[in-house]
Amino acid sequence: MTGTDPLSLDGISLLLVWTSIGTYLLAFIAYTIDLAQRSVPAGVPQQEPVLAGATARASQQTEKAQSGAVDSVRTPPPQRQRLLWARIGTSLTVLAFLFHLAGTILRGIAAERVPWANMYEFALTGTVLIVAVYLLVLRRYDLRFLGAFLIGMVVLLLGGATISFYVEVVPLMDPLKSVWLVIHVFVASLATALFAIACGISITQLLQARRERRARASSDTAHPAGPGFLRTLPTADVLESLAYRFAIVGFVFWTFTLIAGAIWANDSWGRYWGFDVKEVWTFVIWVVYAGYIHARATRGWRGTRSAWLSIIGFVAVLFNFTIVNMFFQGLHSYSGLT
Repeated sequence: MTGTDPLSLDGISLLLVWTSIGTYLLAFIAYTIDLAQRSVPAGVPQQEPVLAGATARASQQTEKAQSGAVDSVRTPPPQRQRLLWARIGTSLTVLAFLFHLAGTILRGIAAERVPWANMYEFALTGTVLIVAVYLLVLRRYDLRFLGAFLIGMVVLLLGGATISFYVEVVPLMDPLKSVWLVIHVFVASLATALFAIACGISITQLLQARRERRARASSDTAHPAGPGFLRTLPTADVLESLAYRFAIVGFVFWTFTLIAGAIWANDSWGRYWGFDVKEVWTFVIWVVYAGYIHARATRGWRGTRSAWLSIIGFVAVLFNFTIVNMFFQGLHSYSGLT
């Protein structure tokens, strides 16, 4: 078997993918250690007697801490807090991403087409875009606290897909032989990456909101409620705003996905809409995120309820990718599984 044999290239691609999974796992461990170290107070606070004006001083300190947390999210990389394990996690993520990207490119070269024609390739491309968007976002926002969630999810999705969904390179089915394969799937994967980041921020928002409620209800300032690492993160309101920004950009891409899918369906089957299960679920996801954006813009649906809508939307995306592809038969049955 020569080095230019497609199967040989696919074998190298698979080896690179497994290498990336192992490196992602190390990055996940580093990010988890970082969260654990954030939970340890820098010093034990001195007990002070309760005097007149103590409440006002505590309020001023809280506002100052929250303001600092907001500023830290947008701090340029050279000026950020030097968190050793977070930096190790990010460096390992970059290394794993390079292995992952090389494996994805080699899969495409081996197949002599874009590498998104079955569930294994969908997972390969989708996860590489999640990591790519995360690393690009880090240039503007310090979201390293999301590393454990996002990289842990990538390990599960990519590892599970490699174990359960891997298939050898096969020719494209006739409906997939279209330029819309490149456009539609790529944009959908990009939207999924943005929704994943929004979901991670929304989960953190729920934890932070719970901690803030408990802190307001408790007089024990020496032992704040909730996981300790939340002390180093922005307030729930700031996290909600960040999640909304990512979700609304993802929604724009998902809207294009829906439109491009309809155009592709008309080219392949002679109709724009046929209530195929994949089409229906793509529209359901669009409705969920449209509802989230509308609810977020309405005063009564901020906070916890809007965060849950963001999370439900991403769960619907994962359901569409896994359950719908595996167990529902339709015109979009391109999982490659037998």
